[in-house]
Amino acid sequence: MSGAELTLPTDPQPNVAPVAPDWTGYLTTRSGFEFFTRPARPADEHQLGLFFEKVTAEDLRFRFLSSVGRISRDQLEAMTAYDRRTTENFLAYDKDHMSIFATAMLAADSKLETAEIAIAILPDYKNRGASWTLLEHIARFARSRGIATIESIESRDNHAAIELERDMGFRAIEYPGDSSLVIVRADLAGMASRRL
Repeated sequence: MSGAELTLPTDPQPNVAPVAPDWTGYLTTRSGFEFFTRPARPADEHQLGLFFEKVTAEDLRFRFLSSVGRISRDQLEAMTAYDRRTTENFLAYDKDHMSIFATAMLAADSKLETAEIAIAILPDYKNRGASWTLLEHIARFARSRGIATIESIESRDNHAAIELERDMGFRAIEYPGDSSLVIVRADLAGMASRRL
């Protein structure tokens, strides 16, 4: 398989709610790492909290653009119980489905023209292609909703994320009023012609 391809599970998962059946299944990275992904749901709040307890302090800062010691219940609720018309949060699991190793969230404006994305991944799962594959997945999802542009606000210190996004066709622009941040933005039509 080249790139990320979604294949649905051969055995139905009784614990997977039918929130977005076309977006639940297995993804495979270019390196051959296979993992399961599905949209979050309210029952995932506790497990998502456990995931964020394992995320490094630096990666928490990159994800939330501030120093946070612990993710609040309100933040967890916003990542598990949301308006599915404009927002989706994909959870990534090892094939055993036991614990979350990454989350990829998309939040669009009310007109579904532009969406902000944010990805967090555990250290042990970096350098396997999962971030790239999740970004491809979320871009396909955004395109399916008619969203034309996706963007991420990044700390300028988050070199790995900015490089990955540039490799995927994002362009960096200044963040107004804060020189420590940068906006990386991609036109989804342009991304489609490049790789997806």
